[in-house]
Amino acid sequence: MTGRKAKESSDWVVPAQPGPTVEDLEDDRPLPDLPPLPADPRWRVEHLPFLTAFSFALMICAASVGFFADGGTAALGAAVGVGIVTVSFTMSTLVFAWADTVRPALLMPLGLLTYVVKYTLLGVIMAFVSSAEWRGRLAVGWGIVAGVLGWTAVEIWWVARVSLSK
Repeated sequence: MTGRKAKESSDWVVPAQPGPTVEDLEDDRPLPDLPPLPADPRWRVEHLPFLTAFSFALMICAASVGFFADGGTAALGAAVGVGIVTVSFTMSTLVFAWADTVRPALLMPLGLLTYVVKYTLLGVIMAFVSSAEWRGRLAVGWGIVAGVLGWTAVEIWWVARVSLSK
């Protein structure tokens, strides 16, 4: 050292920072105006009967194509593929509708949980089907593709029709 005494750390004084007071923690501001919930919550699931009817019609068409392509096993596989999609999408719709009715803040966590469960189950089902020596396994895949494309297209059409009419 050059002859000067180094200041010890205890010599340094930091001015005290004032903490939040009780008045700061209490917020008297009014809550924002939120849109009112609809009087009839059935609008969240009003498309399900139409989509379910469409899915059963698609299931019959897929089974017919599967039957003509590769017989009864492929017909069963195609119908199962469309059925998997129908159950999966219906489950999502019902979970979203329930969460939105009970507490809208639950939509994101329950929606993500629903998708994780759905796609995990779909992955397990597809792994099981693809490893089996069943002749209808390819038809299951095509049935899933047809179900997803059909359900999505009809749901888009339904939303466009309903939103255009309002």
